Amino acid sequence: MSVATASYTGWADVHRFSNRSGGAALLADSCATLRALNPDYPRMYAVAAMANEGKRRWWQLAVGLEDGRVEQMYRRSLEDLDVPEAAAVQVATALIHAVVGRVSALLVLEARAWDPGIDNLWIHMDSDGGIDWAGVASPILRVLPEDSAAGEPGTVTLPCEQALLVWTAHRCTTSLGAVFRAIADRAPLDARVFWALVGDAILGASTYVPILAGASASAGARRGQLLLDAMVAAGAPVRSRVGVPGRARLRAS
Repeated sequence: MSVATASYTGWADVHRFSNRSGGAALLADSCATLRALNPDYPRMYAVAAMANEGKRRWWQLAVGLEDGRVEQMYRRSLEDLDVPEAAAVQVATALIHAVVGRVSALLVLEARAWDPGIDNLWIHMDSDGGIDWAGVASPILRVLPEDSAAGEPGTVTLPCEQALLVWTAHRCTTSLGAVFRAIADRAPLDARVFWALVGDAILGASTYVPILAGASASAGARRGQLLLDAMVAAGAPVRSRVGVPGRARLRAS
């Protein structure tokens, strides 16, 4: 399948998912909360429902990783940093945040999750070629039985918090594994460094998002640690303590 055909198919899936899911009202409500976390940068944690977006500057993660987007991002970072390893880390950090940093924010705040799988995520680029937003083809949220929205259109109810965390971790790894391979094929990126960055993204969300929201720090930290456990169980070594070039790290332990 050509890139053009895959892109067309992906865009058709956006509307198919939207029609099947019954709309994106609940996703919009959750993302309003996420946008309010940082009014100066409202897109930092929220995602867009792709059925409401145009195609300009958007690309589907499943397609864009192999159509030159990663090379463009890496070359741009290399021009800025002039250190190949640091440029690779910068690209990885941006894509990791799009995949797991954003959904972790919703998970720690509301115990909800959109689908962060590679077949569902879209990426938006700003005018400088950097990632400034992410979107989802299917706006369906996974929620818990005690959620007030459980059973409503646009939701799938999972039986318990552990099930939600395990599902989220496995869906994240479908995207993150592809992201790592795409970058490592084009730039010097060690696998241990990559998964350490994933751990940082989860810790960052679970530490800072509750503070920004005025929510329980202990509840956020607990969910963050449980998500790290679920990622490790899924085969992702996110508790690695390897040094990351040019970055001070939180410890995923």
